[in-house]
Amino acid sequence: MKKPRMAKKTLYQNTITTVIFLTIATVLAYLFFLASLNTTSVAFIYVLTVMLIARNTDGYVPGIVAGVIGVICVNVVFTYPYMKLNFNLDGYPITFFVMMMVSGITSTLTTQAKRQNEMLIEQEKLLMEAEKETMRANLLRAVSHDLRTPLTSIIGMSGTCLDESETLTKEEKREMIRGIHEDANWLLNMVENLLSITRIQVGETRVVTNPECLEEVVAEDLSRLKKRLPQIQIRVKVPDDVLMVSMDATLIEQVIINLLENSYYHSGVEDAIDFYVERAGSEVIFHIRDYGRGIEPERIGMIFDGAGTDPNKSGDSHKGMGIGLSICKTIITAHEGHIYAKNQEKGVEFVFTLPIGEEITDGE
Repeated sequence: MKKPRMAKKTLYQNTITTVIFLTIATVLAYLFFLASLNTTSVAFIYVLTVMLIARNTDGYVPGIVAGVIGVICVNVVFTYPYMKLNFNLDGYPITFFVMMMVSGITSTLTTQAKRQNEMLIEQEKLLMEAEKETMRANLLRAVSHDLRTPLTSIIGMSGTCLDESETLTKEEKREMIRGIHEDANWLLNMVENLLSITRIQVGETRVVTNPECLEEVVAEDLSRLKKRLPQIQIRVKVPDDVLMVSMDATLIEQVIINLLENSYYHSGVEDAIDFYVERAGSEVIFHIRDYGRGIEPERIGMIFDGAGTDPNKSGDSHKGMGIGLSICKTIITAHEGHIYAKNQEKGVEFVFTLPIGEEITDGE
């Protein structure tokens, strides 16, 4: 199969780049020659120019052509008799051959290195796309579980209320309505999660961030969570100094709320949850720890991939945490941070980091 012909635009770019570099090289070589009358230094300048041309053009031809022109320039411009092409000079055939070999090898190696670098970049793009596809699959699997369970519960309880309204006691009706209310709130939280993920543009690896006051973001999170779960107990500790962190505040608030809700629903105890933030160099580290039953060691490494806590326990609408944690990972990764979970002696601790970004001083 024939190789595709080089596009005219690329050919023009290669030609212009080669002419510009050779012109600059000739001017520099002439200045060096006037200062030292050393032809060897001139030859090195042209060899370096061949490397630069090979690096900044496509294909092998520009570098090889530059090598030939460089050898001719050394002969014509910088070797006596000047401005005459003379291949009969003593030792020049060997010099010509050596310079051509050096130029050709240099051009070839530089072009190969450039192509290998382009291949590595392409492989990284493919890996990123594969990771995105995996994340989409995990998200869909988590959605199918985490949204289906509360919907089934709502349909079942509402159907019971309608069909058996005359036989149910007032307390039983109230209990069913409370269950419907809780499951509806859970569904609302899941919808907020899905809306949050749409803020991260498809194809982008980062989100648009702005410096935000850490203490204000945490206070807003706790205020929103207290309205949803008035009974939740949280011990909070943030740095005393005013700390500005580069983030998308809405997305990070969703991460914090998801992790606090997971600790509340899945710990199995009603003990207070520890939530503290610390600075470590150029990062801010968030810790959310409960004192409950923890997570099975064989599952703790998969919970951010949509695996949830226990696929066999689906009777409770709050058992599935996969969708929330999958989105948490997506958001933190988009902020160039890290997130993980680890079992403690009692309970589990969720940790995520955010780069501080550019710091703002009082004088700015």
